[in-house]
Amino acid sequence: MNSQNGFLLSFIKYGENDAVLHCFTEEEGFQTYFVKGIYSKRNKKKALLQPLSMLNFTVNPARGNGIPSVSKFELLKNYDLYMDIKANTVIFFISDFLNQVLRHEHKNPGLFFSIEEFVSELTDKNYQCHLLFLISILKIQGVAPLIRDGEYLDPETGIFTETPAHQLFNREISHIWKTALCSENLYTTKIHPSLRKDFLDSLLVYYHYHITDFRVPASLEVIQQIFE
Repeated sequence: MNSQNGFLLSFIKYGENDAVLHCFTEEEGFQTYFVKGIYSKRNKKKALLQPLSMLNFTVNPARGNGIPSVSKFELLKNYDLYMDIKANTVIFFISDFLNQVLRHEHKNPGLFFSIEEFVSELTDKNYQCHLLFLISILKIQGVAPLIRDGEYLDPETGIFTETPAHQLFNREISHIWKTALCSENLYTTKIHPSLRKDFLDSLLVYYHYHITDFRVPASLEVIQQIFE
């Protein structure tokens, strides 16, 4: 039995009362846990099953080929986000995003801290922080673009060039990329509302080129509608 702190990325109901949780933990990276009885009528802990909730798990080792089970879990930090429709939409999008991108990620303190920093930014109503958080992940994973003198980012090579290489990566969008990459605090980067959709599309294109088996999150359409 051990204790783990982690962000809840997704949860799936299993049978009548049980659930399978996917989490990114501070000590062991991406983990899958089984929780028994969470959906029973008397269990009030199901209210804690919110995307990107920061939880402490008491974990029992797996038996045979099974997955570790959670005997209890507690909320570590209470982020007041889920009543804010914009913040809630961002949370669902990012948890969906991380649930696929981090599937094979082991212990990574920098990545764990970056998720905590992102949630803190969103708590402060920085409604563009999810866009910049996706650049933060690229930097931590070592696949962010290389800074050079060109005005246009080539998403395939990850290099700035003197001539456009992709229709989405025009001068304005490429400039946002370069500003964020060069900033000491990328969350101070300003993105005009009229450019956010194109910037998000450019991020997804870049991820397709540089993250193996990347797929567009199912929640993309919702987040685009919310911010139109």
